[in-house]
Amino acid sequence: MSPSLAAAPLRSLRADLRFPARRFSEDLMASEGLRGALTAVLGGRGLLVQNYDSGPAGEPPAPVRLRRNVCYVVLAVFLNEQDEVLLVQEAKKECRGSWYLPAGRMEPGETIVEALQREVKEEAGLQCEPLTLLSVEERGPSWIRFAFLTRPTGGILKTSKEADAESLQAGWYPRTSLPTPLRAQDILHLVDLAAQYRQRARHPLLLPQELPCSLVCQRLVATFTNVQTVWVLVGTVGTPHLPVTACGFAPMEQRGGIKMAVLRLLQECLSLHHLAVETQGLLGLQHLGKDLTDGICMNVLVTVAFRNPGLQNEPPKVRGENFFWWKVVEEDLQNQLLQRLRDSSVVPINR
Repeated sequence: MSPSLAAAPLRSLRADLRFPARRFSEDLMASEGLRGALTAVLGGRGLLVQNYDSGPAGEPPAPVRLRRNVCYVVLAVFLNEQDEVLLVQEAKKECRGSWYLPAGRMEPGETIVEALQREVKEEAGLQCEPLTLLSVEERGPSWIRFAFLTRPTGGILKTSKEADAESLQAGWYPRTSLPTPLRAQDILHLVDLAAQYRQRARHPLLLPQELPCSLVCQRLVATFTNVQTVWVLVGTVGTPHLPVTACGFAPMEQRGGIKMAVLRLLQECLSLHHLAVETQGLLGLQHLGKDLTDGICMNVLVTVAFRNPGLQNEPPKVRGENFFWWKVVEEDLQNQLLQRLRDSSVVPINR
């Protein structure tokens, strides 16, 4: 965490030979806390963000505000039993008459689910329930779209008689024969993703957790694996924890996308020139939207590996005292991590 935010001295789980009994007790408590944190994140429940371990260069990042420095978009994919997709006909001047999935920008004070339900009601006339997050798309931290697989729970489908500034009408169309023109082709892969998920769920059902956050940030489950052994990177400032990196809004981080914040944190503790780093996807999403807390925290699964593995059986050496590799020894947690990695059992993050 940034020096100005650190209230406790730097500590790690390495043995302190001067006080072995006390050190063992502290190590045990820290391991239990890490197991609990990892279990929560793998279960999609999330954890409160209290500080961050890596931030953009220069001034500390300012709290994010919708309509000022961030834009979040929600999008709904409906598929019925006849393999039909719900589409709405656009009313906006620049795309009037074209077809698209129900979607729109979040408003200040809304949760992600509230924004989704409002947009679907305004554009399609239906009440709805999100089933799972399908995809996160980003153009840097200032523009992020959340796509959900969704089902109707009530309402009356909007017809041309109810045309207004939100949409002209809504309708169900065969997935393999959508109406034209489409407002944009980017919805096609989302429709396919929804159909694939219904046939075989690639990841557990995942919905946003209503937890406050003032920044756009990512909590890393950064892993190194060797056969059936998994290590997870841990931050040591204060209580040992899964590290958090705050996204910046400078042009370079905007152009590079949210992965830049992940690489920045890892560069601070690892020599990356001989390592391959990949963000596999999303394990959880946190946002509240109330009381001017417009930030989000994305809990992401990241893999770290040697470009030329050779005989490297241990994780790469960590520089400094702010981080260390924690060996996951609990069998259930280890199996969960290995399964998530093997099956890419995460919500995709696309750019």
